[in-house]
Amino acid sequence: MTAQVSSPGTESMDATPNEVLAEVRNHIGHLTLNRPAGLNAITLDMVRQLQRHLDAWAQDSNVRAVVLRGAGEKAFCAGGDIRSLYDSFKSGDTLHEVFFVEEYALDLTLHHYRKPVLALMDGFVLGGGMGLVQGADLRVVTEKSRLAMPEVGIGYFPDVGGSYFLPRIPGELGIYLGVSGVQVRAADALYCGLADWYLESEKLSALDAKLDQLEWRDTPLKDLQGLLATVAVQQLPDAPLATLRPAIDHFFALPDMPSIVEQLREVTVADSHEWAITTADLLESRSPLAMGVTLEMLRRGRYLNLEDCFALELHLDRQWFERGDLIEGVRALLIDKDKTPRWNPPTLQALDAEHVASFFTGFDQSER
Repeated sequence: MTAQVSSPGTESMDATPNEVLAEVRNHIGHLTLNRPAGLNAITLDMVRQLQRHLDAWAQDSNVRAVVLRGAGEKAFCAGGDIRSLYDSFKSGDTLHEVFFVEEYALDLTLHHYRKPVLALMDGFVLGGGMGLVQGADLRVVTEKSRLAMPEVGIGYFPDVGGSYFLPRIPGELGIYLGVSGVQVRAADALYCGLADWYLESEKLSALDAKLDQLEWRDTPLKDLQGLLATVAVQQLPDAPLATLRPAIDHFFALPDMPSIVEQLREVTVADSHEWAITTADLLESRSPLAMGVTLEMLRRGRYLNLEDCFALELHLDRQWFERGDLIEGVRALLIDKDKTPRWNPPTLQALDAEHVASFFTGFDQSER
């Protein structure tokens, strides 16, 4: 999920068939998220359409690879339609429960897909969008790409496999990205291993033409890699996170969120004081509970396999609408729009470690 929402007035998770475009060209199945006015925010029906196409193409010998993209110029996918999940919970419906189960199943399908998946991450790739692309074999970013797991900003935690892919970023970079929710651009995405290739946005149409003319010679993955090597690069200079890495590795290895924020304000590491103060201010605007649970979730996820990470996220989901800060975050930022969420607890100093730990109670082998 993410802090982005669909277009104003769109409160239903129902989708019309053209909200996912699907076609096969030159043995490649092309899937396009087609809600550009809503930044391609994914709905339950879109999840189901994507799953159906992927299942069918997995069995179709005519399809050798899959390409994922978003329509429009602003986003690949800015996440899920949070307002609809809020409405579901408030009305006593079950949509907010069903959505996560099926969304995570789709993400797992992409992680385990038997044919190569190429994700074109032009524009925003937030929350649920990251869940779709991080299981892809080939992830392409552009100068317009903005990647993030911004859930803590609305009182939630980075799901859709975030407990798996974030803590596997080198050092403490993934912990930083998860508990802060900051966006990264192309150079940092490549540096962190959240993307594999960089290509200018204006060259995506030329890439499409080359895909249509691709001669299949080796394995489909090698053929696609060979094509990308002729038009794209795998590294960019001047990744900001590379410069900040010593400071991030120091601060975000500290034992808990109050310690992290305190040290950000009091200790200078590698000429990063200005960044540290700005980061401390940002963290103090986030949900203390969401950050505390996120920190624990990511540190646990580092030692769990992919399936268990998704199981852990579902375990948290089943409690979060009742016990977490999401409903208040959505109220403050999307419903009343007063932008003054009343987090519970209101400050990191009031965050109780036993309360954070209680969200993980019962998550054991018998549940997975």
